[in-house]
Amino acid sequence: MATVQPQPAPRPQDTGTGTPAEQRLLQWTAEHLLRDGPRQAVLDTLAVAGFDSAASQALLLRVESDPVFAAARSVLQSQRKLQAVVANLQTLWELAPGYLQVDRRENVSEDEFLGRYVSGCRPLVITGLARDWPALQRWTPQALAQTYGHLPVAVQRRRHGDPGYEQNKDQHRSIEPLGEFIASVLASGPSNDMYMTANDEVLRRPEFAPLLNDIGSLPPWCSRAALPGACSLWLGPAGTVTPLHHDTLMLFHTQIVGRKRWQLISPLELPKLYNRQRVFSPVDPGQPDLARFPAFAGVKVLDVVVEPGETMFLPLGWWHQVSSLDVSVSFSFTNVNFPNQFGYPDP
Repeated sequence: MATVQPQPAPRPQDTGTGTPAEQRLLQWTAEHLLRDGPRQAVLDTLAVAGFDSAASQALLLRVESDPVFAAARSVLQSQRKLQAVVANLQTLWELAPGYLQVDRRENVSEDEFLGRYVSGCRPLVITGLARDWPALQRWTPQALAQTYGHLPVAVQRRRHGDPGYEQNKDQHRSIEPLGEFIASVLASGPSNDMYMTANDEVLRRPEFAPLLNDIGSLPPWCSRAALPGACSLWLGPAGTVTPLHHDTLMLFHTQIVGRKRWQLISPLELPKLYNRQRVFSPVDPGQPDLARFPAFAGVKVLDVVVEPGETMFLPLGWWHQVSSLDVSVSFSFTNVNFPNQFGYPDP
């Protein structure tokens, strides 16, 4: 488990028996020690905060002798055993020839798909899945604006100045005519300031239902009847970035217009990804800050560009950061005939 530097400690005048400040200080100290932070670092930080040596030693003793702290250490040791199992399995996965390469297949049989990519938990780019989809010709941004531009849609705006724009997506929600949004996308140049994402669910609305007639053949393991309630439309300029996160199900993501770069990380690398808020990681796999996130060193990142007409299969739990290299229209769907509902107790 990575050592985490302690945050600034409350000063002595802020603390007293049973006060909220005292409780925060005890929690801060306990978390630091549980994350393998050295005892001396606690003493040094408390000294800077104004605690004398005797008070600092007394606080440390109080935390370490607390039976709740001992119970937390016991639970943590079980967690570390589980982390060791996961790390060992990841080591074995990486021994596989071509581990760092994402398979590209024109087609794949149902048995092989289930065995190698679903149960085997390997990402896959299917190059021929959408070959007969009329959407590849009809879903240009200009055509979508011409037919559906008068309809209001929910999009994300003003993302650029907020490092947590995905976590705070509701704060960036904007309702506007699709045509106006597309005009701003085409005029913007590369930008991460605007995006229509799966969260906006326009394809669940009856006004947009005719678009699904442009989706041609589906794989035999996908239910056509379930498609309307299990698909999403994505539209944005070059430069949009969906930061590193994991989904809670398996999905297919087809590029209709433009290219996207996928950076993928095994779900077994979870302990190294600083996942402390829901499904997100603060690490940028393209430019990781190893001073802030030292545990990320050595994490293997699979890197692949998905071209127009190609489909990314994202297996369960794989972390991914997705960047649009061009103006992009994408279609994702999750209507598979095998189990695709899973639980994740998020931090």
